[in-house]
Amino acid sequence: MDRIEKAKERFMDGFNCSQAVFSAFASNFGLNEEMALRIASGFGGGFGRCGYVCGAVSGAIMVIGLKYGFLTPKDEEAKLKVYSKVKKFIEEFLKENNSIICKDLLGEDISTEEGLKKIKEKNLFKTICPKYVEDSARILSEILKEK
Repeated sequence: MDRIEKAKERFMDGFNCSQAVFSAFASNFGLNEEMALRIASGFGGGFGRCGYVCGAVSGAIMVIGLKYGFLTPKDEEAKLKVYSKVKKFIEEFLKENNSIICKDLLGEDISTEEGLKKIKEKNLFKTICPKYVEDSARILSEILKEK
């Protein structure tokens, strides 16, 4: 099973969007699955269901950090590299989805009780969120192929 399918399957199994994307790729960088799931757990629903940046986007950006992240504050070249990869990821995600903001992508405000109720009634977690997980994992896979 490739990483894209793995991310989508994890999401459909009940992990949040950030956990699904991050954990599907993290083992490539020496991070065990349990730790990956824990690290990413607070990012689902746009940072703890606050509706901000989509968790699938956050999960992907964390993976970009695992591959391209810098280790010394004065390493300007490494900073530019990781920032350019994040920017490319966001640009590609925006091209396909017009936003990286959870509540915009859902069309409802996940941070409110009423909004969450509507999301569940409309079954949006199962009908539209898998696309965002899949898009994030696919775009991420392409970026990770780059040097």
